[in-house]
Amino acid sequence: MSTSDPANNPRPEPDPIANANANANANAADTATNGAEPNPRGEPASQLQRQRDEYFGQLQRTQAEFVNYQKRSKALAESDRIYAIGSLVRDLLDGLDNLERATGALRASGASGITEGLDMVHKQMVATLAKHGVEPIAAIGKPFDPNQHEALVQQPDAFHPEGTVVAELGKGYRIHDRVLRPTKVAVSIKPAETAPRS
Repeated sequence: MSTSDPANNPRPEPDPIANANANANANAADTATNGAEPNPRGEPASQLQRQRDEYFGQLQRTQAEFVNYQKRSKALAESDRIYAIGSLVRDLLDGLDNLERATGALRASGASGITEGLDMVHKQMVATLAKHGVEPIAAIGKPFDPNQHEALVQQPDAFHPEGTVVAELGKGYRIHDRVLRPTKVAVSIKPAETAPRS
């Protein structure tokens, strides 16, 4: 009885074509079972599409948030630029008030030559402030507005509707749409009725 020698009978090499066919058949069976074509990671195509849509949605939201951030930053920078001089202007307004008082006192004393020079300086200062959006707040004859006016006194007045500004006691200013200093005013009230004489 002869025994076969393993060295003389080598194991047959695997057939690559047969293996490829077997893998294809297995993939086809898996596709038929799951209803979707698998990918190299073994995940169905529908799951990959959902992930893709989620990532795309996140990208769109991130882009929109960044655009909004850029807009807010630009608006804030512009606002800071416009209103940066607010503190300086408030300090200048006190000096402007003193200049107006001095001019008025000199005019009352009859020093016309000096008052003309002071008037020119005052006009130049007001024009310079106007270039930067700083303007006086109109008050006389307007309805009292607590956002722009500061009522110091109530004054009986039969010629104006109640709540009308009838006197300006201290000039107010705004810079663009912001109030730097409210106008100090007197506000009209309805006069007290006098009892008829018997």
